[in-house]
Amino acid sequence: MNGADLQLDAQGRLRHFLSIEGMRRTQLEEILQLAESFIGVGEQQVKKVPLLRGKTVVNLFFENSTRTRTTFELAAKRLSADVLNMNIATSATSKGESLLDMLRNLEAMNCDMFVVRHADSGAAHFIAHHVAPHISVINAGDGRHAHPTQAMLDMFTIRRHKGAFHNLKVAIVGDVLHSRVARSQIHALSILGTPEIRVIGPRTLVPRDIAGLGVHVHHDLAAGLEGVDVIIMLRLQRERMQGAFLPSEEEYFQLFGLSPEKLALAKQDAIVMHPGPINRGVEIASEVADGPQSVILEQVTNGIAVRMAVMALVLGRHPGAGAEEAA
Repeated sequence: MNGADLQLDAQGRLRHFLSIEGMRRTQLEEILQLAESFIGVGEQQVKKVPLLRGKTVVNLFFENSTRTRTTFELAAKRLSADVLNMNIATSATSKGESLLDMLRNLEAMNCDMFVVRHADSGAAHFIAHHVAPHISVINAGDGRHAHPTQAMLDMFTIRRHKGAFHNLKVAIVGDVLHSRVARSQIHALSILGTPEIRVIGPRTLVPRDIAGLGVHVHHDLAAGLEGVDVIIMLRLQRERMQGAFLPSEEEYFQLFGLSPEKLALAKQDAIVMHPGPINRGVEIASEVADGPQSVILEQVTNGIAVRMAVMALVLGRHPGAGAEEAA
């Protein structure tokens, strides 16, 4: 389900952004470079560039996520697009109208892009397969499958602090089994040339086949964190768990929570990341989340610039235009 062919148009440019898997390094670097040109837009007195003026972006969130939806909305508005937020819980789909019927109605309103978040893996790919040729689709998270823009904002944050990926050791810690973010992060880190990616977590929360993605698996936090440059903590996703994956949150924090003592095992200049929302005292201590090595709030800020870059690219704008307009 990598959708590499589906994501590109006949000229090899991004038409949809559905998954990191199958992307080329040059394509990821293009997103990162364009995002760099947008990072200062939010600091301007007028927080807008005219790249997507006249375009209409629809946020189709079948699953709640205030931060992701808000950053997509801000990104679109800073590109001067019109934005429509669909409340799916109260839309016609809850009255029996099919998803495809709803898409056809939105297409008839001359929309240009659907940003899709859905609890089912593959939902964004399904929609991309069925939309009209002039519509672009961005995956804002589907089931356990992928969250490509989150991975790219994480890559952007890492690059801003570490400069390059070729000499990094990166640890991804926690509930990897239920995390669409972790899968997208692993693919992005690998494509960008990261030599050592570590996955750390209890056996019940680490997929058995994860080593097939080229990662080093650790079930001991201390051993896994030793000498790493980047620590990415993952949220415990109890809403996706069925059965007894953990004895208690207290025990989980003792074994796999990031405390100041455990952080000290990493390199002195290691950065701490988290895609949010944070469960304080469960996967990360407040002293670490709010500490000097944390870049968690930077990730949120960077997410707007990265999503601006993705939107600009999938709607066919030349990347050079972004740099000029944002300057």
